[in-house]
Amino acid sequence: MVMFLFLVVALAVVVAAVTLAVVGGGENAPLPEAAPERLRDPLPPDRPVDRADIEGLRFPLAARGYRMADVDDALSRLGAELAERDARIADLESALAGARSAAGHGPVHPAAAGENHVSMDKPRREDQP
Repeated sequence: MVMFLFLVVALAVVVAAVTLAVVGGGENAPLPEAAPERLRDPLPPDRPVDRADIEGLRFPLAARGYRMADVDDALSRLGAELAERDARIADLESALAGARSAAGHGPVHPAAAGENHVSMDKPRREDQP
C-alpha cells in the first residue's frame, strides 16, 4: 500500500512539473515557439565560392534529415558558379587558340615546348599496357 501511495504522489509531481513547464510557470502565455534553425554558414554572396567555403558549410538538421530549401539553395549556387567557371574556361581556351592561330603558330604541344603537362584526357587503347 505504501508503494502504491508513493507512485501516485510521484505521478502527481511529474504531471504538475510538466504542466508548469508547458504553461510557462504561471505566466499567461505558453512557452514561445522556438525559431527554426537556419543555415548558419551561408555561402558568401559578394565573392566566388572557394574550397574553404564548401568545407565549412554545415546544414542544420530538420525532422527528417536536412532542410531541403537550404540544401537546394547551396546546390543551385554551386551549380551556377561551376557553369560560370566552365564558360569562362571555354572562352579563355578559344581566345588562346585564336591568338595562337593569329600568330601563325599552330597549337603547340606543351611537351614539345619543354613544359610540364598533365593530361586530363583518357589514355588511348594502344597507350595502355
